[in-house]
Amino acid sequence: MEDRFRYRALTAVAIAVLIYAGTLLAPPHLMDDVDAVQAQIARTMLESGDWVTARLNGVAYLEKSPLKYWMMAVSFAVFGVSDWAARLPVVLSILALVWLVARMGQWAFGEKAGFYAGLALGSSVGLFLFTRILIPDVILTGTIALALWAMLRALDEDEAHPRAWAAVMAVSMGTGLLLKGLIALVFPLAAGGLWLLLTSQLFVRRTWQRLRPFSGAALILLVAAPWHVLATLRNPPYLDFSMESGPGQYRGFFWFYFFNEHILRFLDRRWPRDYNTVPRHLFWLFHLLWFFPWSAYFPRLAKLSYRGQDRAARMRLLCLCWAGFILVFFTFSTTQEYYSMPAYPALALLLGCAMAEGSGWIRAAHRVVAVIAALALGAVVFILASVWHLAAPGDISSALTQNPELYTLSLGHMGDLTLRSFAYLKLPLALAGLAFAAGAFAAARLRGHAAFLGLALMMVLFLNAARVAMIAFDPYLGSHALAVALRDAPRGRVIVDNQYYAFSSVFFYADLKQALLLNGRVNNLEYGSYAPGAPQVFIDDVDFARLWAAPERTYLLVEKPAVARIEALVAQGSLHLVKESGGKFLFVNQAP
Repeated sequence: MEDRFRYRALTAVAIAVLIYAGTLLAPPHLMDDVDAVQAQIARTMLESGDWVTARLNGVAYLEKSPLKYWMMAVSFAVFGVSDWAARLPVVLSILALVWLVARMGQWAFGEKAGFYAGLALGSSVGLFLFTRILIPDVILTGTIALALWAMLRALDEDEAHPRAWAAVMAVSMGTGLLLKGLIALVFPLAAGGLWLLLTSQLFVRRTWQRLRPFSGAALILLVAAPWHVLATLRNPPYLDFSMESGPGQYRGFFWFYFFNEHILRFLDRRWPRDYNTVPRHLFWLFHLLWFFPWSAYFPRLAKLSYRGQDRAARMRLLCLCWAGFILVFFTFSTTQEYYSMPAYPALALLLGCAMAEGSGWIRAAHRVVAVIAALALGAVVFILASVWHLAAPGDISSALTQNPELYTLSLGHMGDLTLRSFAYLKLPLALAGLAFAAGAFAAARLRGHAAFLGLALMMVLFLNAARVAMIAFDPYLGSHALAVALRDAPRGRVIVDNQYYAFSSVFFYADLKQALLLNGRVNNLEYGSYAPGAPQVFIDDVDFARLWAAPERTYLLVEKPAVARIEALVAQGSLHLVKESGGKFLFVNQAP
């Protein structure tokens, strides 16, 4: 029986491999903004030997925990510095999470439900979308899921090793602290505490004897405290408890990390306010998209039994507490769509349980999915027919609009699409059409296990189509071509217009250690720029005009909307184009 469980769990992982193996490859290359930033921090740690303080462009970057950087740095040390090596820890974490959820479901609900839980998670839109950038949320999600499963295992009277599972719970939370801060403790403790309260175990002595909170706290500190202490000591002042935040102030790591990044961000009083928040109704409703097509089975979750002393009922109630707390927590905080990822395993486990029942609700949901897939297929056919004979010169940026007000949303760049832009997306459109055709057939004509596998096939095809589409967007979302041009050009001083994030992939691919930032003392690097000894890498328009007119060869990276402003600052004819790609330019102040 145990061997069969492992086989089913590995089958769910194998399906996820069909989706995620290709995401290691480039193109698409690392994107500008957060994606390349994470990889560059890891590279700097490896090359500098400073594994405590993250730095960008020489400036202390104190807002994030380090484990994700350590994982990438180790990957670089083993495989060399590359984009695929940067992506490897995230991909492996995805596969590990799918396996973990499948095993949790098998332990609680049985073989089929565990497989379906892993299948739903591994082929979900949200997991794919929010792991296209190198953020640690999928790894954090794994630590939270493992901690909560470990709690159930430690409290299970049939468990032969409750002490070991209590230790696993503590180590998981300690590891999570090194990934994304205090929420790694808050989420499992709150969800687990709520579950203990609802099951009348919170004030039972036997509960705490099995969970071993004192030895657990010691393990958490053993895992997480050393880095926090070192980061505090290396980035004084040490203990500042101010609840005020504003420009021009530097209070060290302790205040910035614990107060500014955790408390003041939750209260929407953090400085700098380099983030937006998603409207609350969209934050909730988008989960229908993030779990498509499996979200069609969400209504069935209301009919599941959450009461009882059996293992399945206990897990279902825990999943309800788990997902519910996280979703409500971010309803009252600043939030982005991907913030709810730690709730995905709970939702997937409940979905797996519902799918395994095979009730009339599931058959009705199949009809809904069949209609949606058929409509999507019709839309794809219409668009393909409209653009089939259109030429696609240059890159896709020439056919896109810009709608910065939409970029708060993860799919905000979808608003940049025009009908002409789909001429650059014919291949991914055809793959998406094939996916929707397979999904419509599976949902309408197949039943039971075959239908679920057919829908999984739809998602394998569709998400691979999405990856192919990202190749077309590569010049628009990243700056790899400019990095190659800069790397191959004669050496010179480099100036980046705007903030570091605007051209972060250039730093990674051109192995650019430091550049001057024109009007770039904003957002993520602003706080570190006020630290004692911070490098003087920020310049204004007057500085730029002087440097551009100097004899030293100087390069400028600038986005198209800012070119007119730059032209007004320098002598006519002094902007010599080196490379243009994706609506971004590399200029030099000397004629080639």
